[in-house]
This record gives sequence, structure tokens and C-alpha cells, in this order.
Amino acid sequence: MSMKSHAYHINDIFFSLEGMDIAQYDETFLINSANRRCVATKCETIEDYLELLENSELERMTFFDNLQIGYSSFFRNPLTFYTLEKVVLPDLITKIKNSKSKDLRIWSAACASGQEAYSIAMLIEEEVSCNENEKCNCLIFATDKDEEQIEMAYRGQYARHALDNISLKQLDKWFIKYGNTFFVKPELKEKISFSVFDLFDRNYSSPPTSIFGHFDIVLCANLLFYYKENHRKIILEKITGAMSENGYLVTGETERDILKKYHFREVYPHSAIFRRG
Repeated sequence: MSMKSHAYHINDIFFSLEGMDIAQYDETFLINSANRRCVATKCETIEDYLELLENSELERMTFFDNLQIGYSSFFRNPLTFYTLEKVVLPDLITKIKNSKSKDLRIWSAACASGQEAYSIAMLIEEEVSCNENEKCNCLIFATDKDEEQIEMAYRGQYARHALDNISLKQLDKWFIKYGNTFFVKPELKEKISFSVFDLFDRNYSSPPTSIFGHFDIVLCANLLFYYKENHRKIILEKITGAMSENGYLVTGETERDILKKYHFREVYPHSAIFRRG
């Protein structure tokens, strides 16, 4: 069986058994992930591992979690972060300054190992520093259901290849280098409150650490397409319930059609940044 056939088989297993569409992943990445799990589970061949993947829900979830870790990155969608930097954040900061009544509140709702939260924190700090008269207190809450991921995010420790989308200026300003590893500087890390939170938890409508929702921006990128329709609805209802009246929802590029189906309006073409209605 060819690499392409193996990748197709993995896609089919997840789509038929879990209702998850993972076809967006590169074939080589899928097979490399399967080979690593093949070794970890002591399967003799890739075919043996695919049989295990088909018969074990636990292994499917482990494999799926590994895919999510592998695809976390800083400034993942350049157009999205460009729109945040040039349009959304300046507008919000100006409005908050003029209102004199509240903080800028942001929620990274599936932050994985922290790159998304640190990316938005860098943009905000740079926007505020470039406009000294636009003083603004920003509260960033970053959550994930996986405790290990949250621990990784809080450590803020990354290999050089994970920082490819970060400019040299940002690298010098926000990171400290030790050997081949880069650490997020404390002054950026302290801007973010990391905590474990499951979007399917029926007991809370928003992260308990935030006390209440009313978020101006919620980032929930590259998560919705993993779930069946009813799970997507649960996630979106929770997120929209935690947003401010004119809040923004940031998704992944491949999820734009999902948001339009739920009557969200994209604020800038192809940006994957939405408002309700």
C-alpha cells in the first residue's frame, strides 16, 4: 500500500468513526505521525498500526492529539493576524480608551501549546507601544482541555524551527535564547492567564479564571472542523455566549464556511475574522 493510500485510510478511519475531517493535513505529516505511533505502540508494520487505529478509540484520540500539537504555530494565518494588527486591534483599543469603562478582554479558547496566545499578546503590546496615547489594559485568557498542553504553553519554550513566522525584531524583543531553545520573556508571559478548560464542560459558560465572559476577541482556530455538527453547535453557542455584543470571533481559514452557515459575518474577505449577524 502506498503512502497516499495509507493517508487516505487514516482519513477514512477518522471520518467514518469520529466524524472528523483530517484531510487538510499533509500526507507526509500524517504518515510520519502514524510511523511514530507505530513505534510507540510496538506495532510491527504500518498496516498493523492502522488496524489498531481502527479498533481503538483511545489510540484515535492519542493520534488526533498529536496532530493538533504538530500544527500549532505562531501567526499561523498571516492574513488573519495582519487584519487583527491593522484593523481590529487599533479599532478596539481606540474604542476602549474613549469609553474609559473596561479592559480589552481576549480568550484563546483552544490554545494548545501557547503560540496563538503569545502571538496576539505580541501584537497588542506592539500596538500599544506604537500609540502611547492609546493606553489600554488588556486581559488575555488562554485555555485548553489538555493539562500537558497548558503546562507547555505556560513554560513558553520553543525550538528555533517553531519560530519561523516571527520576525527578527519580535524574536529579539520577546524571547531569550539558551542553546537551540527559545523562551518567552516573563514580561510577555505575565500578560496571559493560562488554565485548563473544556469547551464541553456544562458547568461553565467561560473560563472560571476570567470570572465572566464579555470577550472582545475569541480565538478558536482550527478546532471546529474536527467535530460533528452537534459538537460544533455546542462550541459556538458557548463561545458566542461569552462574547461582548460587538465581539470578534477568529477561526481557521478552513472553517470560514462553517461560520457563514451559522450566520456569522466575515469582517474582511478571507480573514477568518467574524462578527455575529
